[in-house]
Amino acid sequence: MRLSRFFLPILKETPKEAEIVSHRLMLRAGMMRQEAAGIYSWLPLGIRVLKNIERIVREEQNRAGAIEVLMPTLQLADLWRESGRYDAYGPEMLRIQDRHKRELLYGPTNEEMITAIFRTFVKSYRSLPLNLYHIQWKFRDEQRPRFGVMRGREFLMKDAYSFDIDEEAARRSYNRMFVAYLRTFARMGLKAIPMRAETGPIGGDLSHEFIVLAETGESGVYCNSDVLDLPIPGEDVDYDGDLTPIVKQWTQPYAATEDVHDNALFESEVPNDKRIHTRGIEVGQIFYFGTKYSDAMKAMVNGPDGAERPIHGGSYGVGVSRLVGAIIEACHDENGIKWPEAVAPFRVSILNLKQDGAETGAACEELYKMLTAQGIDVLYDDTDQRPGGKFATADLIGVPWQILVGPKGLAEGKVELKRRADGSREMLSPADALARFTA
Repeated sequence: MRLSRFFLPILKETPKEAEIVSHRLMLRAGMMRQEAAGIYSWLPLGIRVLKNIERIVREEQNRAGAIEVLMPTLQLADLWRESGRYDAYGPEMLRIQDRHKRELLYGPTNEEMITAIFRTFVKSYRSLPLNLYHIQWKFRDEQRPRFGVMRGREFLMKDAYSFDIDEEAARRSYNRMFVAYLRTFARMGLKAIPMRAETGPIGGDLSHEFIVLAETGESGVYCNSDVLDLPIPGEDVDYDGDLTPIVKQWTQPYAATEDVHDNALFESEVPNDKRIHTRGIEVGQIFYFGTKYSDAMKAMVNGPDGAERPIHGGSYGVGVSRLVGAIIEACHDENGIKWPEAVAPFRVSILNLKQDGAETGAACEELYKMLTAQGIDVLYDDTDQRPGGKFATADLIGVPWQILVGPKGLAEGKVELKRRADGSREMLSPADALARFTA
């Protein structure tokens, strides 16, 4: 993509309403525009990051055996009355009527709808286990939407729902998602720690939040520093095997959100020099809630003995749009964003430091053509900005690699390759620079 043809409305001044780093940088880098409190338009740079995060989430859900569906944003109020949650959910639910006075709601979550789908089509235990997921926009009418996409009203979420014949099988499904989440966040360059958490309005008695440690986080957290060094399961993890040892390894060191924190237990289990009490950003949460919804909504299957029994369920959420902000909170400096390569809007940017120079122009065009032909996402800054402005733009938007093409380097047959993550630089021939990305 040539920057001269890209829509990148960078702001020089930080809007006053932006209170935290991710909100400031997303607005300044032209990733989004606020349309109303907690509601944003995603602009081209932002949507590229959002789609990369969505792709990783989808790949890991598929690898773990979940099957994708797509449910609507609007749901019938009657479904929620069946489960007993329509009146209990609170003012965060947006309740509306259509022209025929039918009561609808803009879905804040999908347990009721997925249970209705399940009970319509699944009648036998032989169809289990089953895990269905979708990636869809949701709405929760937060009283104080703030911090940009970290606490918005409209947000993109992956939610999965498992169905099993009994508790033992349901806990195996829970463990699959636990491991899938470890892999998902690690692929995005994040260290997300699973912590014991309250189940809230979802219900049930087993839940873990996946927390990225950050002082700007809205959740107070306690953990043992040993959990920071645990290994992430590899691509060869067997989702059909026994995942209990992996889950046990990750849950044995003390880690809990503030709402379920047991100070006496924390002090007895965690040595002084390993205690961490800080804040964190929730990027995902998983739940086992047993037969809560199947009992209320009569979601039954025939068991091996031919008798009907309620299914055991779990739900598993990832804040896809929230992750954009969480990654920025974890990956930035005073100059801007430092995207991990897996989620970056572009992998490399080319900066022509003498826009009217024939030699630099030709070198940039050749690099751009060769990288693009290899399927590399490239942003070519071919604008007439001065070099200082190009450096500032490249650092602000956080593309992982920058190829700087200037007349002085070209006179020696070299271009400069800069790594955004640590600022390291090296001089390479254009061919060697290309090889770094096309090997």
